[in-house]
Amino acid sequence: MTELLELRGVVEAAPDAVAEILLDVRPGGRSPLATGGMVESGDGSEFVVTLGGSRLTVTVDQAARSVAMQGEWWYRGVTTVQPDPRGAQVIYQVFNVAKGNGWAIRFLSRGPINAAPATFLAQIEELGRQLHCAAWVVED
Repeated sequence: MTELLELRGVVEAAPDAVAEILLDVRPGGRSPLATGGMVESGDGSEFVVTLGGSRLTVTVDQAARSVAMQGEWWYRGVTTVQPDPRGAQVIYQVFNVAKGNGWAIRFLSRGPINAAPATFLAQIEELGRQLHCAAWVVED
């Protein structure tokens, strides 16, 4: 597994409050990560969602305050909430989990990698709106 991207944001709220919303990822949930589509299988902390003809396996780890979303071939996105002196830090990482054909990932990942910063910003802003607090993306 190779990390392709890492983004960080701060939400000026308690980590548990941020995680309560962020980890509510089932379709129709409060999380800005919640997917559309339909739950194909699974319950509790791991389930498969069918979205736009693709399958996405979603794993929620309440204790670690993280949610992982893995596509069928190369994509794995992990979002984690950690304590921060200002409240909570939200970390989003994109990994290449493909076995072989590494050369193809350079081309296939361009779209999702290029779209990730704007999508992440919108998710952080939505957490701030829901929690009625300041929230921003940390620029490197």
